[in-house]
Amino acid sequence: MTASTITRFAPSPTGYLHLGHAASALFAVRNAGPDGRFLLRIEDIDQTRCRPEYVAAIYEDLAWLGLRWKTPVREQSHHMADYQAVQDRLYEMGLLYPCFCTRKDIQAEINRIGNAPHGPDGALYPGTCRHIGATERADRIAAGESYALRLNMADACRYVAGPLFWQDRVAGKQIAIPEIFGDVVLARKDTPTSYHLSVTHDDHLQGISLVTRGEDLFFASHLHRLLQELLGYDVPDYHHHRLLTGPDGKRYAKRDQSKTLRAIRAEGIAVADVMRQASQV
Repeated sequence: MTASTITRFAPSPTGYLHLGHAASALFAVRNAGPDGRFLLRIEDIDQTRCRPEYVAAIYEDLAWLGLRWKTPVREQSHHMADYQAVQDRLYEMGLLYPCFCTRKDIQAEINRIGNAPHGPDGALYPGTCRHIGATERADRIAAGESYALRLNMADACRYVAGPLFWQDRVAGKQIAIPEIFGDVVLARKDTPTSYHLSVTHDDHLQGISLVTRGEDLFFASHLHRLLQELLGYDVPDYHHHRLLTGPDGKRYAKRDQSKTLRAIRAEGIAVADVMRQASQV
């Protein structure tokens, strides 16, 4: 008997949902199919930008669209201890190190080096703090300095045996190349996780068998595949859908103040019309 497909929609409550979110949620529902499970997850680890009113609006907007999800809903801010435990595992494996650099420090070092290699998120971290000794690290942490925990990418890649693969339903079989991220930040002093760490853990924990998300996150799958291998997690399939664009040809985004579902609802636009537009991804 073939296992049913489990998908999820995992918005961050840093603003109100727009039509692009509706498209992503609907895409996940369709791919779960009538015999599958569609989960909702609230990715609210960024406590400086997430707001309770945005969480409430997510439930309201999705219900207005007529979408139904399995309960309970996992709200990441309630599970920081889980992410701390994952962080501890990686630290005990010798794969994380504290980085005390500010953004200004990093940019200055990149400028000094000149022509720094770039990855999906911009210039790669130049490794300034990678070789600081254990005593100095401990002293600086004890002194209360701010720091981020970075993955030692070279050591992490040596830790796994052989090449890593993942299956994308559009692009086909992919060879994971996590090195494109360099020594990526996986946690910070006051926040024991990051998007990459929490989403990889939660997808495994919730048994997600098909990760559906926008094509703007395609490259993140290279890093997530490495984390899955390091942590012994299940490997889902992926389907990175195209991004819905507005009449101006620009993709819908919170930072561009795209028209929200709340505003659309207030204008009296029918749900069927919204769903018709959302189904175009």
